[in-house]
Amino acid sequence: MPLVKIHVEESVWQSHRDQLIDALKPVREMLCETFKVEPSICQLAIVPVWGVDDQAPVAAEMQILPKPDRTPDLIRGACERLRDVLSEASDSRVVIRTTQLNPETYLALK
Repeated sequence: MPLVKIHVEESVWQSHRDQLIDALKPVREMLCETFKVEPSICQLAIVPVWGVDDQAPVAAEMQILPKPDRTPDLIRGACERLRDVLSEASDSRVVIRTTQLNPETYLALK
């Protein structure tokens, strides 16, 4: 259940909006395949932001639940592929951050 928020600097959003939106489905497919989950439990969102000039214009935050097969190498690979897709779609520098949620305290109402 990857939860992904993609923060995009407003100027990049204005110039690459369509490419970023078009990237969402392939990103979801890649994450579902990597983490062995169904698309219905993924949540991806793009959020236009106004930030400081010296930071990356695109920053994605991914949250996942830990599982034994979600090794650091598997997670790093997913982050690298996510960064590559977003870099191509935005023609910008992209940073990716990921955290693993605590399954004992995580709650989702659907």
